[in-house]
Parts: sequence; C-alpha cells; structure tokens
Amino acid sequence: MQRLNGAAIALAVGMATFMSVGCATKKFVQQTVTPVQKRVDDLDKKTTTQSGQISELEKGVSRADERAQGADSRAGAAAREAARANEQASLSSKQATDAQGLAQKGIAQATTVERGLGTLGTRVEALDNYKQVSTGSVTFKMGMSDLSAEAKATLDGIAAKVVAMKRYQLQVEGFTDATGDATFNISLSHRRAETVVRYLTLEGKVPLFRVSLVGYGDANPAGDNKTRDGRQQNRRVEVRVYAVD
Repeated sequence: MQRLNGAAIALAVGMATFMSVGCATKKFVQQTVTPVQKRVDDLDKKTTTQSGQISELEKGVSRADERAQGADSRAGAAAREAARANEQASLSSKQATDAQGLAQKGIAQATTVERGLGTLGTRVEALDNYKQVSTGSVTFKMGMSDLSAEAKATLDGIAAKVVAMKRYQLQVEGFTDATGDATFNISLSHRRAETVVRYLTLEGKVPLFRVSLVGYGDANPAGDNKTRDGRQQNRRVEVRVYAVD
C-alpha cells in the first residue's frame, strides 16, 4: 500500500513536471515562432503586391512598344508615299517638258508646211505660164520595156533640144496595147516611162527635177488594137515638152 502511494506520488510529480515543461515550450514557441511567421506572411504579401506591380509595368512597357512599332510603321508608310509623290512629280515634269518639245516641233513643222505651201502656190502659178511646145514618141516590142537604137536616137534629139532652154518641163507618159491584163499593162507602161526618164537624165543630162512621169496602161490608144500596126503604135512612150512663152 505504501509502495502504491509512492508510485502515485511519483507519477503525479512526473505529470506535473511534464505539464510544466509543455507549458513552457508552448510559450516559447508562441514568443519566438509566431513573430517569424508574421514576418514571413508580410513578406509574402509584399512579394504578391510587387509581382502585380511588375506585371502591370510589363503590360505598360508592351503597350508602349506596340505604340512605338505603330509609329515606325506609319513613318515608313509616310516616307513611301512621299517617295511616290516625288517620283510622280518628276514624271509629270518630264511629260510637261516632252509636251512642250512636241508643241515647239509642231509649230516648226507647221511653219515649214506653210512656207512649202507658199512655195508650191508660187510654182503652180508659174506652171500656168508653161505651154506645150513639142512631142516626141518612142515605141517598144510586145511585153518589153527596153529601148531600141532608134528610140535612143529619138531621145537624144529631145535632150539636145531642151538643154538649150532655160525654163522647161518634160512630161513622160507610158502606154501599152490592149493585149494582156489591165493591171499588168499599167505596171508595164510605168516601167517603159521609167526607162525613158532614166535615159534622158543619165545620157541626155536632163535634170531630174524637170521631169515627171506616169503610166496609163492601154488607155488613150494611138492606133487600132485590132491590127498589128495599131498595137505597135500603142506600145509607146510620149515625151511632151513644156516651156514658158
């Protein structure tokens, strides 16, 4: 019984001691750990606040960067528009210069034409004073435009007569007979007239500006195309001499 009482007393003392130590530890924890935890909580709050501020700052920087990029883009577009406007202005200036040059050229041409018309009018008036003074004729073989010796002699006589004149004109007219196609006859009559002009200017020394030619084909026949002699007469070139009275 005394041993039980002693054990109970020892147990009570132990529990009292444990309780006393536990209370002291809890109080120590409250006094030491709690302030530290509060500081940690305060730091967490500050960190959260600063993170929000940093995020807002980053958004502001991003918006500012976007505005700067937009400004750069607008500036580039404005520069391109200015370059195009400058190019268009240069082109317009060149076109204006070209137009002015064409206008001046047109004025010069109009002046030249006007002078030419005046000269032509004078020449036409002068031609009215020319009268036919003689006619020579040479004939050709069928389908040919070559000059015979007899034809050359006739042309030599015409050239010798006109070179002694001061103011004269020669009109060379080519003809064919009615044989063959009309288109071919026009071409042949023209070749015959060209042959005569070539001989008069090269061999007869007649200035070319005093000569004109035309090919009439089988028009205005000199003879009857139904006979051999008539067709021979029609294969001809007539040289008409005009001079001032």
